[in-house]
Amino acid sequence: MAELRHSNSSLGSRSSSSPLRTGDEDTSSSPLHDHSPKSGDEHEERHPSRDRDRPIWWFPPLLGDDLRAKKSSKVSIFLILFLAVASLISVYGIVNHLNTPYLCKKDGIVLNCPHVKESASRWENPLSATTSWKPCAERRIGGGVSDILPENETNGYVFIHAEGGLNQQRIAICNAVAVAKIMNATLILPVLKQDQIWKDQTKFEDIFDVDHFIDYLKDDVRIVRDIPDWFTDKTELFSSIRRTVKNIPKYAAAQFYIDNVLPRIKEKKIMALKPFVDRLGYDNVPQEINRLRCRVNYHALKFLPEIEQMADSIASRMRNRTGNPNPYMALHLRFEKGMVGLSFCDFVGTREEKARMAEYRQKEWPRRFKNGSHLWQLALQKRKEGRCPLEPGEVAVILRAMGYPKETQIYVASGQVYGGQNRMAPLRNMFPNLVTKEDLAGKEELASFRKHVTSLAALDFLVCLKSDVFVMTHGGNFAKLIIGARRYMGHRQKSIKPDKGLMSKSFGDPYMGWATFVEDVVVTHQTRTGLPEETFPNYDLWENPLTPCMCKA
Repeated sequence: MAELRHSNSSLGSRSSSSPLRTGDEDTSSSPLHDHSPKSGDEHEERHPSRDRDRPIWWFPPLLGDDLRAKKSSKVSIFLILFLAVASLISVYGIVNHLNTPYLCKKDGIVLNCPHVKESASRWENPLSATTSWKPCAERRIGGGVSDILPENETNGYVFIHAEGGLNQQRIAICNAVAVAKIMNATLILPVLKQDQIWKDQTKFEDIFDVDHFIDYLKDDVRIVRDIPDWFTDKTELFSSIRRTVKNIPKYAAAQFYIDNVLPRIKEKKIMALKPFVDRLGYDNVPQEINRLRCRVNYHALKFLPEIEQMADSIASRMRNRTGNPNPYMALHLRFEKGMVGLSFCDFVGTREEKARMAEYRQKEWPRRFKNGSHLWQLALQKRKEGRCPLEPGEVAVILRAMGYPKETQIYVASGQVYGGQNRMAPLRNMFPNLVTKEDLAGKEELASFRKHVTSLAALDFLVCLKSDVFVMTHGGNFAKLIIGARRYMGHRQKSIKPDKGLMSKSFGDPYMGWATFVEDVVVTHQTRTGLPEETFPNYDLWENPLTPCMCKA
């Protein structure tokens, strides 16, 4: 793990000598002088003693000894001055290296980073880079006649459990609509399944606007609110294997559903698809199906009006915390205990903390933990590949290098941070204006939303979506859905995705100075701010909706 423990002593070995090595020069001798002794009587008679010390390249007295002495004196003075200046520059460089900390000075749990010039474009992407694409996944325009068959004439009914947290459920709902369209089936309103981690019993209608959802998609897919009355044993749909299709591979092609699922739906008339996490691919389905998924995600799935209104209020308070309108940053900080444990990465901490984390991992993921002997190499490899969550202190250093000042207003969307206040201290000391929804809304205001964990997650989602700058610190459905939606809205809003692989190398380099680090951060992240980006095979539609869901402006 690259620790942000910075000391001046580590830079001593970086000191470099002057580019001019005066020790290699000998001003007392020259290749233009001959010092070799001569022997032989004839030689001595032909060269009198008064000529023995005369240089080979001898000038007659016409030029004068004084003139030659003056020229030699000027050259010597020039050389001395040149060497003096070079020495001063070298000494200054050495002293500067010794006095400049490695990235940031660490004082206890506080990081002190040098000042960085604030960038004029730190709050939005350049206009010239964001005007070439526009969203085009909206529903059909022109009032054309719907080609959707009546409910009793479709091929049957499809029922799915939307598993996981709010954002995983959102993706499952979009995929369910797409699968129903592929098979020309009627979709029963998805059930939001209780997750083992979230422990939430939220229903679809507790979080999303059902009327808007059904009405918006009425020209695309037939959707009903509940299981049809003629199907009397509804519990069978939740438990019976005879009513469940369970062999759907991850990222399945559209043709798989036509060949393997549709025949069973035609036979049984109503079938449940389980599990349904990531059970539809991206580049192996028609573009119109991908466009339909975007239509569901960005237009049909709306949160309840009370959730939208509360999120608008929180975002407004965020912008006016200083008394004057100001931009704000939203930070999705993924450093909860579960995320730290699941990552199997190594982080800064005491021996006791590391021992407790090892016990936690062994209990929760025994198959991956095994005997623990392989975990150190695994942790190093994952960090090198940029697959470890960024620590709060690392986030602080990156943001400062990008030019965000101490006064930056930051909305934090996060669970309980592993390590508590001590772990958050470097970030909070460098950026003291860190706030959460609990800081911006009273207990009474949030009381009605606490009934459902997904409602609180929806508030974070919307406030992050409305921010001027969004910063993710680790992967996940929340971050990629936010980045994708902000791209769909026009690419103008910055969505920063740190290059964790490069940052890991920089944090682990004991010879990297602050100026070099700043340059690396700025240059590397010029293209990692949510700008238009062409899709590629096996791309993630939710993070980059460009090709199927956006059109050339």
